[in-house]
Parts: sequence; structure tokens; C-alpha cells
Amino acid sequence: MPYHANLTATFTLPGSSLTVNRMGYGAMQLAGKDGSKMVWGPPKDVEGAISLLRDAVASGVNHIDTSDFYGPHVTNQLIRRALAPYPGDLVIVTKVGAGRGEDGSWNPALSRIELIAAVHDNLRNLGLDTLDVVNLRSMFDRYRPSEGSLEEPLTVLAELQQQGLIRHIGLSHVTPTQIAEARRIVPIVCVQNHYNLAHRADDALITDLARNGIAYVPFFPLGGFTPLQSDTLSTAASHLNATPMQVALAWLLQRSPNMLVIPGTSSITHLHENLQAATLHLPAEVLADLDAINQTPQR
Repeated sequence: MPYHANLTATFTLPGSSLTVNRMGYGAMQLAGKDGSKMVWGPPKDVEGAISLLRDAVASGVNHIDTSDFYGPHVTNQLIRRALAPYPGDLVIVTKVGAGRGEDGSWNPALSRIELIAAVHDNLRNLGLDTLDVVNLRSMFDRYRPSEGSLEEPLTVLAELQQQGLIRHIGLSHVTPTQIAEARRIVPIVCVQNHYNLAHRADDALITDLARNGIAYVPFFPLGGFTPLQSDTLSTAASHLNATPMQVALAWLLQRSPNMLVIPGTSSITHLHENLQAATLHLPAEVLADLDAINQTPQR
């Protein structure tokens, strides 16, 4: 049975009619693993993945983050099988700008031909005529945001937006300079960067985006492939009768009103635990302790 979390805290993407619950779901972990190839191929339990997606939506999730390079194609096809025809309030956010090599590598795919093909692949595999939000992922450096002009790929996405294939455009894995450049080319509704309790290089950026009404969506909100670990986090969780991951998610939701959280999981049990974090209030003394975990300098 779905958990029916209290997902009443919402955010409306700027310049749009798209209002999402701030606790969403990231679909990356629904893809499988093939030897050393991560996020590759179908999951071991396809029907279980479909059930999880349906449970998430039934529980109040109306913001799903995905990409056609997860699998590749796997997560989008699972989302279509599980949820189409889609609920009217469901917002699906996808990413373009990367491609997968046969060895599982993640490679830049930012040319005009590659971007147009990626948008059409997302439309086909999701079974949509228009994509709600497309994030352009910068690939100048796979491991950290790195400077470089995004004018050419953004111009391509803006043309596809004018054609009606994309409603809104966002950015992923980017610097403040790139965001400023992008906003001169096309309206930006969201930024998706690496951020969590222990990785806070974007603190100043989050505040700036909030002033401009732009959503900030942290990827790896629970640490990614290496889960967050901290005695302070564990102590706070024990005092609040919650799990450490619930506390980490609640901290993000209380960090800023423009923060949209998309924890991913392939477990329905963990899904429900994550959603329950939306009901968890962290008192001021706990917030102060958690703030002291900061391990990364601001950009």
C-alpha cells in the first residue's frame, strides 16, 4: 500500500503552470547493473520497478526525474509502462547532453544532431508529444561542474522549445557563470547539481536561485553510490526517532523553499521511508548541529 506522505509543500516552476510537490523521485536506480557497467540494462525485477513507480505516484509524488541515458532507455520505458496514460499533474523532468558507450561510459553528446536525437528518443520512450522539462547536462568535466560556454547546445534546445517539443528548460552540473549565460539565452526553471549535507559547494548559488524563483534540485541527496555517514547525523536521527537518511532529506527540504528533492531507490520500503521525511521537522538545535557537518567550500 502507498504511504500517503504529507507532500503538501509545493513549488511552482517559474513562468509555468507546473506545480510539484517538493519531495519527488529520481528514477536512475531503476536501471540495472551489468558487471562494472552502472545504470545499465534492465533491473533484475522489472515488475517490481513498475510497482514502485505506481506506488510513488499513488503516494503523492508528482515530480519524476529521469533520462534516456539511464539504461540507456530503460528508465523511460519503465515509466511509460508503469504510468501512461499519465496523471494530469505529473511532471516528468529529463536530461540530455550525455550518451553511453558500449563499455558503459558516460560521454558528451552536445552536438546539434545528438541533442535533437536525444529529445526525440525521450519523447518516444516516454510516449509523450511534449517534454515538461529538459535539463541540459554540462559535460566539460564528468566529475565536477567546469566552465565552458553552453550557448550552442542551449540554442538548439530553445529551437526545439519553439517547435513545441519542450515546455521548459533547465540545467545540470553547471557553474554560476554558465547559469548566468543560459538565462541570457532562454528562461531557466531549474538547476540540478550535486548537493547534500556533506557536499555544499552550492550554498551561495542556492540562495541566489531562490531570490530569482528558480528551483534547485540536488542530485545524490543521500550521498550517491557512497551513502552519507556521520555520527552527528546518526545522533540526530536517534533523537528524532527517524533514520539518518530521513534526517538528511528533511534537512534539504528545510534548507531553502526552492529545494526540490528527488531521492532514488529501487525498494518500496525505502521509498516510503524517504517520503516520510517530508513530515519530519528538524528543530533549530538539530539544524545547527547538521550545518556543522559541512565538508566542502562554497564556489
